[in-house]
Amino acid sequence: MNDFVITSLLVIALFALLGSGVWIGLTLAGVAWIGMELFSSRPAGDAMAVTIWGSASSWTLTALPLFVWMGEILFRTKLSESMFRGLAPWVAWLPGRLLHTNVIGCTIFAAVSGSSAATCATIGKISLPELQKRGYPDSLSLGSLAGAGTLGLLIPPSIIMIVYGVTAEVSIAKLFIAGLLPGLLLAGLFSTYLVIWSKLNPDQIPASDKFLSFSEKLAESRHLIPVIVLIGAVLGSIYAGIATATEAAALGVVGALVLSLTQGSLNWQTFRESLLGATRLYCMIALILSGAAFLTLSMGYIGLPRHLAEFIATLGLSPLALIVLLMAFYILLGCFLDGISMIVLTMGVILPTIQSAGIDLIWFGIFVVIVVEMAQITPPVGFNLFVLQGMTGRQLPEIARYAMPFFFLMCLMVLLLWWFPALVTWLPSKM
Repeated sequence: MNDFVITSLLVIALFALLGSGVWIGLTLAGVAWIGMELFSSRPAGDAMAVTIWGSASSWTLTALPLFVWMGEILFRTKLSESMFRGLAPWVAWLPGRLLHTNVIGCTIFAAVSGSSAATCATIGKISLPELQKRGYPDSLSLGSLAGAGTLGLLIPPSIIMIVYGVTAEVSIAKLFIAGLLPGLLLAGLFSTYLVIWSKLNPDQIPASDKFLSFSEKLAESRHLIPVIVLIGAVLGSIYAGIATATEAAALGVVGALVLSLTQGSLNWQTFRESLLGATRLYCMIALILSGAAFLTLSMGYIGLPRHLAEFIATLGLSPLALIVLLMAFYILLGCFLDGISMIVLTMGVILPTIQSAGIDLIWFGIFVVIVVEMAQITPPVGFNLFVLQGMTGRQLPEIARYAMPFFFLMCLMVLLLWWFPALVTWLPSKM
């Protein structure tokens, strides 16, 4: 049986199981078992047990549940309200005014969250009522929040980066620092769009409600101190070489608990809810990772990654053409799968091709994260769109339309990274 027929059968089995409502992790493991049992000589049961145990017991992966828990703790604090109070006075002079609090707030919170959905929900919980009350256009209020919320994946610490680092066997610390400049640049592109739109439509942006002196602005900025201290402790310990990503995640959990305690929002109920929320999310991710690890092993025994890499090599694609093809592929895949599933499902097949094309794996990791960000705001499986739909009651197509300009800005970001790869590689090379 040739590779095309085997691949077709496995893809049909994959989508049949997904369409029937089977959990993604179990679907990946089931397809892997079918492939190994039918098309290889290796005993499937033994291979599945060894692979899933090895995936679940990875020490590097320990950082993931800790960062998830840190985000869950902060989600239940008054952090977002404090950030809005600290940021609002400084953006009132910019064209677009308080709309920039969505972008800047998401940028800051992304540095302590690691989750796109948590970033979007946390900032939106406080900014959307304020923006709507002041009369800002919904198209920009919702669109900028949907787009900027994706920064939770790019600006470290990032759950997606940890998953990619474990899957591709590259340094998570280097991935974290590599995402810093692209994350800030993408935030800058979002704010630039808001400035240009506001300049073209000045009548739709409300006037500033009050003027604060410089000393009053500084006084309001004190509300930013807790989050800045926490960001400095978590990321600073990694970049200074004092702590590994896992140790920094543990430090972040302790810092988040202290911050929650000092703000008076830590009690038994919030502690229990944060712990259960983190446990549920991590168990889902761990099941997906385990199933994907087994699928990668199964595909390796069948030989599909090697044959796919050989096929792509025969196409004679340039590295740029390969990147464009993969971007289209991931955007299409993102219409049906979440970001973690996209990465763990495809890396076993894609990485050999990327390595044979001479593309740096750190650079490719940031590229994949940005493309996964695009998937967060593309229907029908756009998690940020679901978050905003739940918060506002608006229809999904409407929110997706508002987010479309920010989708195209991410496409521009991919091109900028291709033209200027040092945006990704320069900081990691200094470690």
